[in-house]
Amino acid sequence: MVQLTDQNIQTIAMLYSPEMLEIQSETHHRLLRETDYNTLESTSREQLAQIIRRFADQVLKEHDMTLPVRTLEQLIEAVVNEVRGFGPLEVLLADDSISEIMVNGPHQVKIERDGKLQDAPIRFADAEHIMRIVEKIIAPLGRRLDEAVPMVDARLPDGSRVNAIIPPLAVNGPYVTIRKFAADPLRDEDLIRFGTMSEQMRDFLKLCVEGKLNIIVSGGTGSGKTTTLNVLSSFIPAGERVITIEDAAELQLQQDHVLSLESRPPNLEGTGEITIRDLVKNALRMRPDRIIVGEVRGGEALDMLQAMNTGHEGSLSTAHTNGPRDCLARLETMVLMAGTELPSHAIRQQIASAVDLIVHQDRMRDGSRKITYITEVQRMEGEEIITQDLFTLKHHGVDDDGRLIVEHRPMGIQPLFVDKLAAEGVQLPPDMFLVEETPVRQRRSFFG
Repeated sequence: MVQLTDQNIQTIAMLYSPEMLEIQSETHHRLLRETDYNTLESTSREQLAQIIRRFADQVLKEHDMTLPVRTLEQLIEAVVNEVRGFGPLEVLLADDSISEIMVNGPHQVKIERDGKLQDAPIRFADAEHIMRIVEKIIAPLGRRLDEAVPMVDARLPDGSRVNAIIPPLAVNGPYVTIRKFAADPLRDEDLIRFGTMSEQMRDFLKLCVEGKLNIIVSGGTGSGKTTTLNVLSSFIPAGERVITIEDAAELQLQQDHVLSLESRPPNLEGTGEITIRDLVKNALRMRPDRIIVGEVRGGEALDMLQAMNTGHEGSLSTAHTNGPRDCLARLETMVLMAGTELPSHAIRQQIASAVDLIVHQDRMRDGSRKITYITEVQRMEGEEIITQDLFTLKHHGVDDDGRLIVEHRPMGIQPLFVDKLAAEGVQLPPDMFLVEETPVRQRRSFFG
């Protein structure tokens, strides 16, 4: 793994200074102008570096510049990345400690590391330089980015998720956001070590997945929903037929029998779009044991709820919400987006019957990600959906390093779905929800 350090950050920053970017650009353009493209494609990386060295020496001589050997090697590597990779982004993509890359225009690039935002040492020459890199990302996927389609979602070959938006929508753009894809997916032990969940919560969620409960992972942007969904999916027993449905494939399931489906945007003529909702409907015809929808954000919520209610138990998904109760309201809104004329009572009845558990996750102010609620969806009472918190996050202050001191605690109440789990041969240990002190029963309702 190549990681940015205090020692190399200054060197990289110098490599992307305006003067050095000009040298890189001239070397790159001269290479393309004076070399056959097919030759560049067929040469090895080492051979390409030798060709670039010759042109770099010419450009430096014309600028009356001499570079230290190490800086020259880095300059050549930067031009190689322009030809074979994703330009300045390669330095950041190679660093596994970086979780997110944010290009806020040519001259401002931010990264997220350990939950904190910081400046990146790279820069782009201009907006056209960013666009050239974005085109290299989206071209193999058949996507487009222009005035007619000024926003695009895509993914890198390693699975990292990319979003790009350009002017006139992006005022100082183009803007590019990359959610890095972990080469080694995080496991439940990692989330316990990070404090995202406790061992007690892990054991409970494992039994819930094995017992085929329908689970929604909710949370805000960057709260770690997809990571938690990936961990939950690892609890699915081997031998089950699992179908995943996503806008951009991110899930990393380890089971043998997994079929991954990915939505498709319209083509250049504005036709050929395949939506998440289309894929959910098609997945029902593929004899799934489990359906995993990367994120529900529209009318597909109706199809997913109907699937959960008609023999496809054990389905998993994520939703962008602010809390367990808000998740229920969002699901109702998304069902209405399907164009249905169902009354609110009928929609809530569908939700209460379909969803068994909401796992809500938040990004805390110290940058850490924590599961803050595990909430059971119990039943309808009148016009309300009744829920019950099974686990919550208790705050105990802040340590000397500014990190939150928190504790995951069970509420001491056994869920109503124990019989449903028992029907699947899953028994909850009687001491799973024990707490040292008797908690006050917290009964919650949706819209109540």
